[in-house]
Amino acid sequence: MSELIQHECGIALVRLLKPLEYYQNKYGTWAYGMQKLYLLMEKQHNRGQDGAGAVCVKLNLNAGKPYIHRKRSVDSMPIKDIFDKIEIDNAKYISITEEQKNDMSWVKENFPFAGELYLGHLRYGTFGGNLIENVHPVIRENNWRSRNLVLAGNFNLTNVDELFDILVALGQHPKDFSDTVTILENVGHFLDEENQGLFELFKKRGNSNKDISTLIEKNIDLQNILRNSSKKWDGGYAIAGILGHGDAFVMRDPAGIRPAYYYHDEEIAVVASERPVIQTVLNVPADMVHEITPGHAFIIKKDGDVSLKVIKEATKKRSCSFERIYFSRGSDTTIYKERKMLGELLTPQILEAIDYDLDNTVFSYIPNTAESAFFGMIKGVEKYILEQNAREILALGNGLTPEKLKEINDRRPRVEKVAIKDLKMRTFISQEKGRNDLVAHIYDITYGTLRANVDTLVIIDDSIVRGTTLQKSILAIIDRLEPKRVVVVSSSPQIRYPDCYGIDMSNLSDFIAFRATIELLKDTNNEHLLNSVLEKCEAQLQLPKEEIKNHVTEIYAPFTDQQISDKIAAMLKGNMIKAEVKVVYQTVENLHIACPNDLGDWYFTGDYPTPGGNKVVNKAFINYIQGVKGRAY
Repeated sequence: MSELIQHECGIALVRLLKPLEYYQNKYGTWAYGMQKLYLLMEKQHNRGQDGAGAVCVKLNLNAGKPYIHRKRSVDSMPIKDIFDKIEIDNAKYISITEEQKNDMSWVKENFPFAGELYLGHLRYGTFGGNLIENVHPVIRENNWRSRNLVLAGNFNLTNVDELFDILVALGQHPKDFSDTVTILENVGHFLDEENQGLFELFKKRGNSNKDISTLIEKNIDLQNILRNSSKKWDGGYAIAGILGHGDAFVMRDPAGIRPAYYYHDEEIAVVASERPVIQTVLNVPADMVHEITPGHAFIIKKDGDVSLKVIKEATKKRSCSFERIYFSRGSDTTIYKERKMLGELLTPQILEAIDYDLDNTVFSYIPNTAESAFFGMIKGVEKYILEQNAREILALGNGLTPEKLKEINDRRPRVEKVAIKDLKMRTFISQEKGRNDLVAHIYDITYGTLRANVDTLVIIDDSIVRGTTLQKSILAIIDRLEPKRVVVVSSSPQIRYPDCYGIDMSNLSDFIAFRATIELLKDTNNEHLLNSVLEKCEAQLQLPKEEIKNHVTEIYAPFTDQQISDKIAAMLKGNMIKAEVKVVYQTVENLHIACPNDLGDWYFTGDYPTPGGNKVVNKAFINYIQGVKGRAY
């Protein structure tokens, strides 16, 4: 993607199912679990670089010994920073005696991250600032092990205000107004209730308080706690948690908006946000790594029992299609194929945009994430050429000569690496003019790849969101090659609506498709529609979220996709680009063909998977009209 679009966080959970001695003997180190956590986090660093955190929970330590340890960082390289700190803690391992090294009880008591349970988190701060206090995992502490709660997640809730009021009504006094604190206290409340209920039950049976603690740990019902906690949650979430005594879970929203995968065998149980990460770190095939079913929780009990439990009734699966188009690692076997398919399905539109003139067209891509879609696009063009060649050969019949056959068979798409991502520029100049000049040099070009004023350049990107980098950097520098025409291809459809489930796309004015539509309304004297939509949005502000409808769709209704694409092309061209500019977007129909199992398309259609989405998009429109910046939830 040419533009920096931050997105949802990443999680990694590791549970060793054998005693530490097992890993010391088999793998030569008690730090086996910690090493796997590091790799799971490092392989997912694309999911969040604002901060990172890791927690180790030790099982069965004697009273008086700390059993929960946490490291967090907002350093520029946060994963490295937290594991450097862990290594500093472990440095004394070098100087201890051989007897101590082989005594896992001693190691466990003396090294903070020597344990059986690990939870890691990679943070992108969509809200709340980049403060260490906002970095996961977060902890709710208590003197009873079974009341301690560690949480980390990839989530955004649309109804934090509603949930906050519920906590206040329960008598709580939350220390912050955020979805993180709200979820922590929400789960914590029902964790306390579960503990209290079991305490009263076992007390009536005559058990001592000390024995009751052990009985609670054995009988605590995580499924019940999570069911009660999440009843009113509206949003996308994959939330991981550990209780102080050793139960652990990862739960997923009912629509499967946010991703989560798991693997387990007799040695280890692992959860991560992405499947290929688990495959690589544990060297297991794809069919052994499973997706956590939407509305379910993957639960690991203290005794090592592993299960998948229903928490909320699953709705229609609406997992995020942007995961498939861009955000997830392209090394996943399915995602790689889907991205290629997205590129191939664009072929008919591309051929039309270049007037079928392949001899004078060069194909390229915006590095680096559009590469897979580029391969698919070239496959589609090659298929078209082969079909044309076959027709021409058949038409020539007996008139086919060896020379003509060679000429036909030599036809290939002209492929060049035109755009090069040179470096990450720091726009430290405050004036707009100076800052734009820096932005223009984020990308460089390969000189000599086009014939000036003759060739059309087709260049594919994952998506066109804001259009700023495309206009001020990529098109500006490509124009130096003097192409006759530039066809910018987006493997995703037009992004028209804000996200409210974890990706940082919350302001309508950021979207070039929205701005183009506003310009079209002005061009066609239909600006009155803005007031009409505003009135409808404001009239719904006090309605329950379940009754709210998305009225922002109405501003797009007067125009075809092509009209909006043409307006976007005109805006990208502006007064500075000499070449003709065309824009080709993926269709929503083809998106669903390429990604049939991930139908979360609200960015493009406004069809939100939860009621809270409609509330958010309407508020985002009101904010736009009123000139208010910031997210609408």
